[in-house]
Amino acid sequence: MAGTPTRRAPYKDTLQPALHRRFSSTASLLLAVSYIEAILLGGWDSYFWSWFPLGPVGFRTLLVFSCGLAILILRIASYHVGVKTTGSGLHTLVSSLAALRTYETAFWYIASGLLYCSIYLGTKDEETNLQWINYFSGGRARLNERPLFLTCYMFTFALVQTVEHYRRDIDRLDLGSLERKQAGEQKSLGIVSGSLQTLLLELPQAMVESSKVALLTFPATVVIYYFFLRSFAWSWAMMFLRPFYNMPRSNMLPSSWPLDIYLINRCILAGVGLGFLWAAGNQAFSVFMVKKPLKNENPLTSDSKDPNGSLLNGLKSKKLSIKAFAMWELALLAESCEARRRSIFNDIDRKDGPMWSQLYSICMETLKSVEDHVDAYGKPAPQAAPQTGEVEERHRSSAPLREDPIFTSQAKHTNLRTGLEQALERLARKPGSTPASELSPIARKTWQSARDRVLSKEQQEAVSPDHLKDQAWQFATRLMSIGWIGDLIRHDFRTQFTAAVLGGPYAEPTLPANAAIALCQLAVHSLAEDSYGNVHRDVPNIIRTLTAVIKKVEGLRAQFPLHWTDYNGLKKCPEVDELVQKLKTGLEQVVAKFEPYSTDLRLTLTDLRFAKEAIGKPEAKKEKAKELKMVKAKEVAFDTRPSDDWAQRKAALRREFRRPEMEQVRY
Repeated sequence: MAGTPTRRAPYKDTLQPALHRRFSSTASLLLAVSYIEAILLGGWDSYFWSWFPLGPVGFRTLLVFSCGLAILILRIASYHVGVKTTGSGLHTLVSSLAALRTYETAFWYIASGLLYCSIYLGTKDEETNLQWINYFSGGRARLNERPLFLTCYMFTFALVQTVEHYRRDIDRLDLGSLERKQAGEQKSLGIVSGSLQTLLLELPQAMVESSKVALLTFPATVVIYYFFLRSFAWSWAMMFLRPFYNMPRSNMLPSSWPLDIYLINRCILAGVGLGFLWAAGNQAFSVFMVKKPLKNENPLTSDSKDPNGSLLNGLKSKKLSIKAFAMWELALLAESCEARRRSIFNDIDRKDGPMWSQLYSICMETLKSVEDHVDAYGKPAPQAAPQTGEVEERHRSSAPLREDPIFTSQAKHTNLRTGLEQALERLARKPGSTPASELSPIARKTWQSARDRVLSKEQQEAVSPDHLKDQAWQFATRLMSIGWIGDLIRHDFRTQFTAAVLGGPYAEPTLPANAAIALCQLAVHSLAEDSYGNVHRDVPNIIRTLTAVIKKVEGLRAQFPLHWTDYNGLKKCPEVDELVQKLKTGLEQVVAKFEPYSTDLRLTLTDLRFAKEAIGKPEAKKEKAKELKMVKAKEVAFDTRPSDDWAQRKAALRREFRRPEMEQVRY
């Protein structure tokens, strides 16, 4: 029996050292990539010094490594867990432009890009014509526009990468993604395993993506440089170089255009090298930082003076990332760490209650939050309470608006003029109505005859509302299928449904999934490890809650509407699908273990049937038929019972077993 410790160690004191070790692994891989790029950037004049790390290559490696290290520091400052559920891409773009962190990200990408550009220019010889100063006849120095264009290209490339950073939400740590990737891997490298193998298999795809971005950036750079940056960049370059060289006083732009096939090739190669450096660092950070919260195959808190207290501190944290890692660790130790499970069951002398009771409350609150989000979907937001003070009634200072016809006519006969007046009046008050449908029969006939004289049948079909609607829909579909434009406009089912089930602005699906795994695994193992028998009292509520959450999520999916901008029309949401699957797996394990003890646990046949229906078992129909037989047997018992009010009892029994509430799960 564990006593209450004098000081509960914060969970972040256990988590931070593990994250530091993972950052060291990320930096080591980035250093290896920097060393390879440093060798490729240098010349091959010497077979020894061209690769020997304690020389020019080593110094160049440190400079290239600093370009990637700036992005890693940025990732540490801005990482988050959970999927963004802020609506369309346009809404995300507006919120990002208003945030200071966006401009900080752009600054570090630009600084890294300009530093890499300086390293790239410094490694090229005179044959490439990438020196800043050229000397013509007479020894007069002239500014070379070719490296200036390359610098503007790297600047534009950094801006494009900033947009891609937020478009793909690179700052997110996808907890559980490493397990899914390792489960889907079919080939093994043989030398390495685990997270490093997963990362090495993803680097070729990172190279391809970097090449695409580098190619797409070049035409954008040509437009931006020619129309916006050329004069500005030329004048600033002249201002910085005049103190060191004998430069002309005038800032007149050269008449020749600096582009040629060799410069285009140099720009794209520099962009690919820098983009791969960024992609390797970001990918390594995203892979290594989402490793399981284990140390030497044991939970991270195993080395703490108070392991259960540290874990409980993490579960109660208000920071989503710390709470998610703590819940993940709880699920892992509930599955495969018998010693820690026994310590949880036997820890009953804590200040705020037994360890199991506190874990049960936290996990159930997490699951209940999913149920609350589903119940709140579609309901109006709660309004503010009305003011208690009396509001003075304000008297009308003028006469109300008149409802008389716009065009007053004394004649009441139904003629063409009357029909046109009524149509114009209704059109003025209802701008969205169709004029032809508001005309009188005589005016409508005149309208149709005039339309038949002017337009042919094909033209009338072409301008019909249905045809115009189809054309507009096809145009909108083609527009939304274009990469960035579709991302800005589209409200996809995945984001909307995730927000409806898990909330926002960040929804972490592994949090309720791991909460369900922890509860179910602890409940299953409590049959053999719970010495005090505290867990079995909460098993019925666990079964009912999981059943309710599964049924409500699946019911919401069936009736969840598709937005008109979601042209795919597919109701796919991997985050919620994975959550529901884990809920079903845990519920199935608990039902299989505790069904023999259903009478002692006060679990009715209806509870078990509903649970099996939520899991998707075919035995649920047999259970329902069995219940109906029991109902009929009880009805027969009431019929044969010698009593005066047997009809009332029979009707009450039928109402009890056949009321609509019995077909739903309400807790």
